[in-house]
Amino acid sequence: MIIFAIETSCDETSVCLLDSEGQILSHIVNSQTEHQKYGGVIPEIASRAHLEILQKITKEAVIKANIKIQDVDIYCATCGPGLIGGLLVGSTFAKALAIGNNKPFVPINHLEGHILSPTFNNDMVYPYVCFLLTGGHTQIYLTHNINKYELLGETVDDAIGEAFDKVAKLLGLPYPGGAILEKKALNGNIDSYDLPHPLKKHKNLNFSFSGIKTAVNLIVKKQKKLDDIFISNMAASFQNKISEILISKLELTINYLRERKINISNLSLVGGVAANKYLYENLKKKASTYQCNILMPKNFMLSDNAAMIAWACSKKYSDNLTSDIMFKADPRLKVSSI
Repeated sequence: MIIFAIETSCDETSVCLLDSEGQILSHIVNSQTEHQKYGGVIPEIASRAHLEILQKITKEAVIKANIKIQDVDIYCATCGPGLIGGLLVGSTFAKALAIGNNKPFVPINHLEGHILSPTFNNDMVYPYVCFLLTGGHTQIYLTHNINKYELLGETVDDAIGEAFDKVAKLLGLPYPGGAILEKKALNGNIDSYDLPHPLKKHKNLNFSFSGIKTAVNLIVKKQKKLDDIFISNMAASFQNKISEILISKLELTINYLRERKINISNLSLVGGVAANKYLYENLKKKASTYQCNILMPKNFMLSDNAAMIAWACSKKYSDNLTSDIMFKADPRLKVSSI
């Protein structure tokens, strides 16, 4: 069995060919760089670029996999959540290939792709907790099994990746801001600025990041000059506060589950922000005090990519998921919707 997958939920255009044994035959991720000059993703530009890029990289992927497009057994694509233009381009492209080759089409939830990505290279013990940390979402899931997910908490405003990008922009750093903010923080003092910890007194599992962004904005406005020392110190203080918030939610999550008589031994970090080494090391250290392992997907599966979509399809299709060519792309698709 060969699966062809497409991921176009935001500004990465990606395709993947995966066989029934989980071997990646080819995988291409094209990150659209044209959005950098705007300081963020422009949906219309992204969707037009997806259409142009998909036609090119699909041919490249098939050649690299040394197969014919007719050899594909299942076509799948991200159908949400995400930017509606990109979702329509990717899903329509995959559906057309499925119809043209008389093969099934399987809609895949982008978030579920992230949630299942650690199972690609780890023997996950169910149930496990998943911290989903991306540019558009910040959520905590209890993964009981494939197709059975329980949302425990989520952001009430900005997503964690969005907060990184916005703070980077306030500091005059380029988009996307996560990686460069982490780099700047290496030379900074984490105690330079006392930033707020939103929802600290609320002992639930929801997140809030907009207040931190506002605090950084107020401090920046008082600065006469954004020199390297200030930028590094602010980056370090901000990153450390994010780490503090995640550790707090980790503790609350494990204690909440123990009250429900649910013991977990695995906790996964997924999404682009999970690539931040400072956050990973701090969470790993805290998790070990609860005899819990932090498990990660492969590095290439952290950001938006078609490999995780193909992998999710293979896991779900083995559970007798049938073709759904009429499924409509949904920018607000929930994990439980598929």
